[in-house]
Amino acid sequence: MIVTIDGPAGAGKSSVAKRLAERLGADFLDTGAMYRGVAAASLEAGLDVTDHDKVADLAEQLNIRFNWSDDPPSLKVDGVDVTHRLRDRDVTRAVSDIAANARVRHVLVHAQRWIGGEHPNLVTEGRDQGSVVFRDATVKFYLDASPEVRARRRANQLREAGREADEQKILEQIVYRDQRDKTRSDGPLICPDDAQHIDSSGMTLDEVIDELYRRVQEALAGAGSGA
Repeated sequence: MIVTIDGPAGAGKSSVAKRLAERLGADFLDTGAMYRGVAAASLEAGLDVTDHDKVADLAEQLNIRFNWSDDPPSLKVDGVDVTHRLRDRDVTRAVSDIAANARVRHVLVHAQRWIGGEHPNLVTEGRDQGSVVFRDATVKFYLDASPEVRARRRANQLREAGREADEQKILEQIVYRDQRDKTRSDGPLICPDDAQHIDSSGMTLDEVIDELYRRVQEALAGAGSGA
């Protein structure tokens, strides 16, 4: 069973995917963390993240692994736990350029498919999971919300973590990221034709998880009955 959750920045994919995986007894894959891991490594190496060739050369050499014994899984790059770096401002600013790098995407798509083979019961979230990485997924979702709602949620998330948050700047970053993600040539953000679209703008986290869980169970029951 592979369940994909795609959608734009700040839609709550990670929170939803983690909780849904727990409820389904599946593993949780945060693919955005992998791109952020490459961003962090690039910054630590002093690279200009817009220099796609140098960043891709680095990405092809990195050993990117999740520690599945942690909850949620922590991310190690070349043996170093970088989980604490993933939401830092410089990494957040850099990750859009990293995600637009076709060679980096090729490396990470291959890694994600390998993870899918090692963890056959998986809830995975990102921007191209149902459209590119796992085209034959059991159930596909596209989780969305208005840019304003996503900016407010991200700001609240940062404040709860004890960090400063400028909601207007976050909104501007989200709108910019949406445009970059939807128009890039490699693995653009789209809603797959066979994905179920969920607009969570007026829903609580628990309501979203309940709805996705119900739909997954319906899909599994239908598959079991041969429908």
